[in-house]
Amino acid sequence: MAEDLNILQSTDKAAQYQSLLPQIEALLHGEPDLTANLANMAAALKEQFKWFWVGFYLVKNDQLVLGPFQGPVACTRINMGKGVCGTAWEQKKTLIVSDVEAFPGHIACSSLSQSEIVVPLIHKGEVVGVLDVDSESLDQFDETDAIYLEELVKLLNF
Repeated sequence: MAEDLNILQSTDKAAQYQSLLPQIEALLHGEPDLTANLANMAAALKEQFKWFWVGFYLVKNDQLVLGPFQGPVACTRINMGKGVCGTAWEQKKTLIVSDVEAFPGHIACSSLSQSEIVVPLIHKGEVVGVLDVDSESLDQFDETDAIYLEELVKLLNF
């Protein structure tokens, strides 16, 4: 596939995901390299939704370690159970945080981040990483995001 995306300009979030999903699937098809696929998925999501930060943390030696991302510099390592990413890892479930300041133990990699969604990457029943998305707006993420982002991370090769 050409490395161009057809960015759908719409206020309908589900329609944006439905347009983006087959494009990301085609972009990842046939590419076995996980780093390349994580990088392209982060870039595609950032391009479509213009979120503040989109990226991946991968489990390495009992920590989440920063992987491919789009946005400003980020925290490099996160322990299990710490912050939104570490909590999603520990609980093995997607977390939607409307106001990061209200989340106990939130790790402020950037003071500009206001809301967040974290989707665990699960392989053979174990979390191998997380997709982390931050917004500069409060209440940016909802169940629609959770459904489609969970579907998107299933496209990744582990």
